[in-house]
Formats: sequence, C-alpha cells, structure tokens
Amino acid sequence: MARAISVDGNDRWRAVLLATAAITLVRIVVLFMSPLELYPDEAQYWLWSRTLDFGYYSKPPMIAWSIWASTATGGDAEPWIRLFSPLFHAGAALAVFGIGRRLYGEPTAVVATALYTLMPGVQLSAVVAATDAPLLFFLGVTLLAYVTLPAVAGRRRTVWAAGFGAALGLAFLSKYAAIYLIIGLAFHLAASKAARAAWTPGAILAAVLAFAIVLAPNVIWNANHHFATLQHTAENAAWGGRQLFNTKELADFIASQFGVFGPVPFAVLVGGAAVLAARRRLEPADVLLICFALPPLLIVAGQAFISRANANWSGAGYLPGAILVAAWMVRWGARRWLTAGLTIQALIAVFFLVWMVQPKTAEAMGVSNSFKRAKGWSQITRSIITRAEGEQDAGLSAIAVNDRFLYNAMAYYGRAYFADPTSPPLTVWLLESQPQNQAESTAPLTPALGRRVLAVSLEGVYRPEMERDFRHIAGPEIVSVRLDRKRKRRAELFIGEDFAAAPRDPVSGRPTPP
Repeated sequence: MARAISVDGNDRWRAVLLATAAITLVRIVVLFMSPLELYPDEAQYWLWSRTLDFGYYSKPPMIAWSIWASTATGGDAEPWIRLFSPLFHAGAALAVFGIGRRLYGEPTAVVATALYTLMPGVQLSAVVAATDAPLLFFLGVTLLAYVTLPAVAGRRRTVWAAGFGAALGLAFLSKYAAIYLIIGLAFHLAASKAARAAWTPGAILAAVLAFAIVLAPNVIWNANHHFATLQHTAENAAWGGRQLFNTKELADFIASQFGVFGPVPFAVLVGGAAVLAARRRLEPADVLLICFALPPLLIVAGQAFISRANANWSGAGYLPGAILVAAWMVRWGARRWLTAGLTIQALIAVFFLVWMVQPKTAEAMGVSNSFKRAKGWSQITRSIITRAEGEQDAGLSAIAVNDRFLYNAMAYYGRAYFADPTSPPLTVWLLESQPQNQAESTAPLTPALGRRVLAVSLEGVYRPEMERDFRHIAGPEIVSVRLDRKRKRRAELFIGEDFAAAPRDPVSGRPTPP
C-alpha cells in the first residue's frame, strides 16, 4: 500500500510548503482587499460565534468556533470572519501531499497538491466562511492517519489510530458530510484484507474512544435540542417533495462538477475509474482512494436525480479525488493533459481573485451574477435603520423581517445599532406556524413585541401575508440597492400595529387565504 520515499523528498516537501504558504498569503491579502460583503450564511455563522456552543440549528460548531478565534484576534470585519478558510485549505493541501507521498511517492504528491490547491471549488471555499474548508482539512488529516496506520506498529499504531478517531470526530464537528468518510472506510475495509489487518483490537479501541470523546459534546447538545442539527441536515437531504427522475437536475449537477473539480481532472476521475475498473488494472492505493472519492459523487448524483443537489454537496470527494487523478496522470505520462488541466485551473484561480478585488471586472466579463449575494446588504440595512430612526419618536417596539438572509445580514451590518439598548430589537416574522430556521427559533416576532413594528418584506415576497397579521398598517415604502447594471435588491417596508398572527393552515402551517 505504501511506496518508498525518494531521497529528494525534503526538497519537494520544502517546495510544496513554500508554494502553499505563498498561495495562502495571496488569498489572505485578497480577503483584506476585497470590497465584497458577507454572504448571509457567513453573517449567520458570525452571529453564532457571538455565543459559543457545542452545536447550532443547522450546522456543527467548528465554523462558529473558528470565526470566534479569528474575530477575537482582529475584530469583526469581513476579512477576519473569513480568515480561517485559507488556513484550513493550506492544511488540507499539506495533508494531500502527505497522503500522496505515502501512497504513490513524491512526484505524484506534488501533482496532487497542485491539483487540489488550484481546484475551482477550493478557490471559492478558501475565500468565504463556510463549513467545507474545515471539513476538507480534517478529512485530509483523517485520511493521512488511515494510510499511515499499516506502516507503523506497537504504540505508534495506537497513537495514529487515536489520531484517526480524533480527526474524524473533528470532521463531524465541521460538517456532517463527514459521514461519507465512514462510508468509504466501510467499503475499503470490505475490499482490502491488508487494511483490515492493520486494525488490531488496540487500534480499534483507541480510534473509537478518541472519536467518541471529540464528538460527545455535540451529540449531547443535539440531544438537549431535539436533534435540531441532525433534523435540518436530514431535511436538506430529503428526497421527497419533488418530481422523481429529474434528468435536468442530474445533468446540471454533473456539469457543475466539471466546474468545481476542474474540467480535465473530473473527466480523468470519472473516465479513469470506469476504464481501470473494467480492465481490472486498479492498484491497491487506487482502490483505497476510489472508496473515499466516489461515494459522495455517486450518492449526491442520485439525490440530484431523485430530488435536488448543490454542487458542493459532493465536496468530501474532492481531496481523495485530486490524489487519485494525479496518480493516474503521472502513471500514464499524460503531461500535456496535466499541463492543460493545471493551466485552466490556474487561469480560473487568477480571474477569481481579480474578481474578488475588483468586482466590476466580473460584471464586465458577464459573471457578476455569481457575486450578487455578497453585495448590497450594508446599504439596504442602512436604509431600513434610517427608516427606524425616523420612527423613533413614535416608539417602535420591533423591526421584523420576513427572510432569514436579511435577518442575518442586518444582524451583522446593523450590529452597532442593535447593540444600543434603546434600539428596537431585530425579529423575524414567521410565515409558518413553527420555526423553520435558527433566526425564527431565537428571534420570532411575538404579540408582546408587536405593538408598533417596522415590517420589512424582502423583494416584496409574502408582504400581503405579513400585513394580515397586523390590525393596522401604514407608511408603505420601497427601498432598493443596485447590485450591478442589471440587478437590484429591493425591500418593501410598512408600519404594522397590534401584531397577532392570523390563522395558519393546520397541514401546511402557512397563512390561510383571506
């Protein structure tokens, strides 16, 4: 399963370390130069980080912990909220080198590190605050421990096994998509007698104990909160509620994988796995990586066919997939294809970083739609707060928005205003009878806060339903913010008095028709 390490390994390791550090530094500089605002999900993670816990409504705690650590150091500006993402991906890249060197040798390890570092999906993940960055880092550490285990014995094997369990636990604390690692582990242990032999009873015990110790606080948190995070994850992955056999959804998902993984590497991954498996020419290391790379892709593709799927839901396969593609291209001597693949990905990376620093270049090149969720939130928050300040003499009891994205953005960009105890609280109007997200769970508009409310409907959606929940309405106003030449973000405001939620349908939970 392992190959000998060449004598010039130190030179290659040093080169990879320096290149990774340089790319990470560039990404951090871009973060501090970029005018792009937080995505609403990023603002939500920042909001969570203000109150540390072992779990949150829709995600495990690692992302909030990371943001707490970086903002405690540098403050609450956008770059500090995103700071840990490039650092996590730097660690993941070094783990890729370690795994590739252990399985195939240094030349493949260097190529694998380059493929992973320049992967388009990694470019995006490295400059936003999201759960994929810590997931991929801890997944890389877990795989590194796994491939090292057969090469060590005695106490060192126990230590590596414990490290495997702890890293796996930290991957679950990052994102529950770490379950794909357990699926891959089951497949590989079933396929490889040598892998099973490495797991002695002592190693198994050490791994299980370390995993349980790391994950236990989050399990306890979920148990005390009606397993909120697990339920939300299950709802996201639900295959019901949509027409079955969505060939367009499947086609869109597969096309998106060429975009996030890279066009040449993804073609090699899918084509190489099919051809080599059919010809029975897979090496033991290939089988190992296939067991970890393909299940996320195949399962999420199935989900896209039956219901829907986002492009990054297969992200757990990016890291082992990059190593596998590198191994095959080095083995086949496909230098031209490798050069073409890396060149395409490098160009995408350069363009993306330029767009981050100068969003107008993205508009000029027709890709500004990709950045619309990172624009305009501070301006629209300022417009709403200005209206609230104008109603100060009349005495507002609350500001109520009807969209969780707007709630999260206002909580961040209006943080100074809402920190003032004399300001009306920021709340969420509930469309359904029961909360559907953490904002609705923690800050719902209630009759006690509903005496005189500045109600805000993002894009005018559900405004009639909002109005029916108040006895009196007055002062309608529309505010809008231009995002680019073609797009605006609009909010419709009105004053609502004497809030009392109208009847909701007992089945759907939504407002009944008037």
